[in-house]
Parts: sequence; C-alpha cells; structure tokens
Amino acid sequence: MTPPQTPLNEDTSPLLLTAAQVAGLLQIGERTVWRLLSAGAIVAPVRIGGATRWRRGSLERWIDAGCPRPGETTGGEPTV
Repeated sequence: MTPPQTPLNEDTSPLLLTAAQVAGLLQIGERTVWRLLSAGAIVAPVRIGGATRWRRGSLERWIDAGCPRPGETTGGEPTV
C-alpha cells in the first residue's frame, strides 16, 4: 500500500519552529539563536507549556525586512 500523496501546492512546513530549526533557517548555531533572543535582536518566540517556538511567518517577514531589531524599521526608525 502506498502512502497518500500530498498535493504539490500544499505546504507541509511546520508553522512553529524550534531553536534548532531557526538556527538551520538562519544558517547559524543554535546557541547564537539564544544569544540573539537575549539581546533582543530576533523576533520574539511564543511559549507553549515549557516549549519555546518561533512563528515561521514572523521569521520569514523579519528576514525579508533585512533582520532589523524588533521594533525598528529597516531605516533604523522605531515603529509606532
């Protein structure tokens, strides 16, 4: 029996990413992800129970914007 096939237009990527997955996405070490979080230099994660996860969409928008510090625009001006 063959497994059911996923339609090509269906995205099977997880919506919430672990620190290890974020590190892979950013091509940095996992410890660096935690350092960026401590420095306030990466988008804030969500906490679910004892787990820390990052929203994939938020990370993608952050990367597309040039990885600004949260609360700033790409021009360095604070957002309102």
